[in-house]
Amino acid sequence: MSYKDILVYLDPTSASAARLDIALRIAKEEGAYLTGVDASTEDAYLGDWREAAVAIEKGFHAALKAQGVEGEFHVPAARGKRLPEDFAIPPDLIIAPSPSSEVRRLIDPALPDELVKQAGAPVLIIPTDWSSGPCGKNVVIAWNGDREARRAVHDALPVLRRADKVTIFVFSRTDADLRIMEKRLVEHLLRHGVTAQVSDWTNTGDITAVEALFASLDTQTADLLVAGAFGHSRVFESLFGSVSLDLLRQPVLPVLMSH
Repeated sequence: MSYKDILVYLDPTSASAARLDIALRIAKEEGAYLTGVDASTEDAYLGDWREAAVAIEKGFHAALKAQGVEGEFHVPAARGKRLPEDFAIPPDLIIAPSPSSEVRRLIDPALPDELVKQAGAPVLIIPTDWSSGPCGKNVVIAWNGDREARRAVHDALPVLRRADKVTIFVFSRTDADLRIMEKRLVEHLLRHGVTAQVSDWTNTGDITAVEALFASLDTQTADLLVAGAFGHSRVFESLFGSVSLDLLRQPVLPVLMSH
């Protein structure tokens, strides 16, 4: 598997530059075609933001030329009602913002929550305050064994193969079946050329799965989180499947999610 069609949502905020930088890097590594989509609302074309909004398309084409990446830019016909038309041909990877409240009104409200549910493709969500540094060199997989988590691992394989370090984070009771599954995941990844280590966190009921995940030293030094989105597994004790919104909106790490 590789990413040959990548779609990136852009807007007039300063965070858009880091998002485009990550998209270009992945596109160059994968030899992918990159589509830029204007994610601005009507408010972004008013007042102080107008100049930056108008310049998005020109800046995108200049960046493509500078990096030697092929692509195109898409301006939606109807702002705020465009998600289905963006996926007429499903991309292999979508890169989207997780905007802060300060700039929420400038960016399509469907991003990223509804996007993750509708896209049918993995979505790499970049926090507003993320710099244009490495993304995907030190990866943590939030693993709970459900369908969404398995899908996310599969969809992240192109990134995992290029990573310097991959950690599988498991939050469960000591005797849970999840401990057996984590060993099988390590073996599965190894067959795909990915060497991974396991970080077990025993669920004692004192903290939530997300609290444990971000308290982990592996997560604190990571530059990408991989997780399933909007799952409803009742089989395993991990809560990652039911806390997708918390992961989508956390301001610390880029997160690659699949539904």
